[in-house]
Amino acid sequence: MTTSIRRTAVVAVTAGLLLTGGLAAPALAAEASPPGSHQAARQIGVVEKVTAFYDQYLDAINGTNPNMDPTEVRNEFLTPELNARLDAWAEQNMADPVFRAQNTPESRDVRYEGSGAGHATVIVTEHFGDGSTIDVWYQVPLDGSRISDLKDAPQ
Repeated sequence: MTTSIRRTAVVAVTAGLLLTGGLAAPALAAEASPPGSHQAARQIGVVEKVTAFYDQYLDAINGTNPNMDPTEVRNEFLTPELNARLDAWAEQNMADPVFRAQNTPESRDVRYEGSGAGHATVIVTEHFGDGSTIDVWYQVPLDGSRISDLKDAPQ
């Protein structure tokens, strides 16, 4: 197991134990954090945020999200400015502005691409029934606020 995978696993297990009460915070504080563990936690956090948004949005589009419709999901996860840009994109392209397509994907892969200037880039690769894929690039503030950009892959 590589060091970065081990660190990611340690961060995930530790976070799970803290959330479930299985590990007391002072015990965690007594141990020095491995180098890069804070960055690994940020990477996990931004990927989880994009994944949660995408999955809830897909469920809302498919009518299987009992709590929110697509607009409500977008309002919860995306900035108002991004929502306005997505509405304009949808009108211009006659397609779903999140999926960047006229139909819904059958599956998706989500990966962390990198970070800088206070934002992380997360890429969602959407897989469609005809075998085609679309990469959609998300910009997520590292401070935990709402997703601030979503666009087609750079050309």
